[in-house]
Amino acid sequence: MEAVAKLRNYPTSPRKMRLLADLIRGQRVDLVLAELEHNPKHPAVPLRKLVLSAITNWKQANEGADEAGLVVKTIFVDGGRTLKRMRPAPQGRGYRVRKRSNHVTLIVDVAGESKKATKKAKAVPAEEVKEAPAKKAAAKKSTKESKKA
Repeated sequence: MEAVAKLRNYPTSPRKMRLLADLIRGQRVDLVLAELEHNPKHPAVPLRKLVLSAITNWKQANEGADEAGLVVKTIFVDGGRTLKRMRPAPQGRGYRVRKRSNHVTLIVDVAGESKKATKKAKAVPAEEVKEAPAKKAAAKKSTKESKKA
């Protein structure tokens, strides 16, 4: 069962945060925490806290199970609100400064669990596979008969 954590309105540009998000996407949680702890970029600190929050959310949903197999399943960064400010410019003008913010959504899950669920959903009984061509042939016959009439 996956767990979600969200960071909203963090005051850095989405582009800078996506650089870190791309580093950790799909990796094991213990490696992610180590990488973010030693990363010099300033958004690494709140992103590390977000990963810890997602781990805690996963533990609560799974009754304190072991998080050794947890993986960052999905992480995406969206733009948040933009504060518009003015900076003095030559000859009485003002340049617009856009102070951007972002929203980060992080989903953690056990490594092989999501793949098993999709295989079960895609599995089709053998009888239905055999019946499918017969259904298509019957549908073609009915359309030909309706065109003749």
